[in-house]
Formats: sequence, C-alpha cells, structure tokens
Amino acid sequence: MQDTNPLLSTLLQILEDIQAIDVTVIDVSKHTTITDYMIVCSGRSSRHVKAIATYAMEHMKDAGVPAMHHTGLEGGDWALVDFGDFIVHVMQPETRAIYNLESLWQERTE
Repeated sequence: MQDTNPLLSTLLQILEDIQAIDVTVIDVSKHTTITDYMIVCSGRSSRHVKAIATYAMEHMKDAGVPAMHHTGLEGGDWALVDFGDFIVHVMQPETRAIYNLESLWQERTE
C-alpha cells in the first residue's frame, strides 16, 4: 500500500521517526469521500501523543502537504490531524482500546 502512494510512505516514515506505536493504515477510499486512508497510532503518554501530531504536521507541511485541520492537541488523549487524503488519529493506548477505530473501519473495508 505504501509503495503506491509516495506521500503515504512519507507520512509513515515521519511516524516511525517520532516513534509512534502500533501504526495501522486502513484504506477507506471505497467507503467514504472524506479521505483515502485512516492512519491510527499510539503514543506512550499525552506528551508523546501531542509530539507525534505536531511533528507530523511540521514534516508533512515540509513535504508539501499542510494539515487542513487538527484537534485534540490540548488534551493529549486523542489527537486528530486531517491531511486531506490521510487522516491521522494519535491516541493513548487506553483511549485507542475504548474507541477501537481499526475494527470499525476494517469491518467496513472487508
């Protein structure tokens, strides 16, 4: 999947560089018009969640893809960054387990 979209590869490398945990990529392009990919990952703490989201926004802007919208940076439990073709959800593990976005979207894509 990453091989077919160079910007997705760039985003995944950015998340790896900042040590995002358990990165999951879900292709939702056939099921919604709001985005092509949902990327869900975790941070070790609220500070790490904020750092991941901020780092991704800074480096994707450098790659020519500025964030269209973001929310949740204040709290640090769940940060969402909308890059248009990619929506990144950065969550603390407990929050991620509660909302279980992967299963919601993966059920739709199967």
